[in-house]
Amino acid sequence: MPNRRVTVELPESVFLELARIAEISNQSLEAVAAQRIITNLPPSVDNAPPEMQAELLLLQTLPIDELLKIARSKVTLNQQQRHEELLEKNQIGAITSPERQELRELSLAADKLMLKKAYAWAVLRWRGYRMPTLEELPEE
Repeated sequence: MPNRRVTVELPESVFLELARIAEISNQSLEAVAAQRIITNLPPSVDNAPPEMQAELLLLQTLPIDELLKIARSKVTLNQQQRHEELLEKNQIGAITSPERQELRELSLAADKLMLKKAYAWAVLRWRGYRMPTLEELPEE
């Protein structure tokens, strides 16, 4: 893809920081600015399951309080317990065909929730929200 030129007015402090990094890293100011822009964008949804891409993109439009609610959401305790129960049954080979389907559905739902949570955190970070440390995260 060809490069495009854009003119952006930056606060003096941002310009000086970019210039300092460019000088120290022996890169052009343009390369450093482009790198900063690229690394601060939310992740692309192109690699997400097609059925989730629109839902993930929609997260970019949500207010911070809604994003935090999604980022902090959890699978219900009943779903967790049932998932573990079915995993154990599957491990010993005592799972029925309907239970195997239920296990797939529970696994898929958990995977989708984790992807949505991760994307919500990425959008929050993109908007300047400070990410919690591991110690600050609530215990499960």
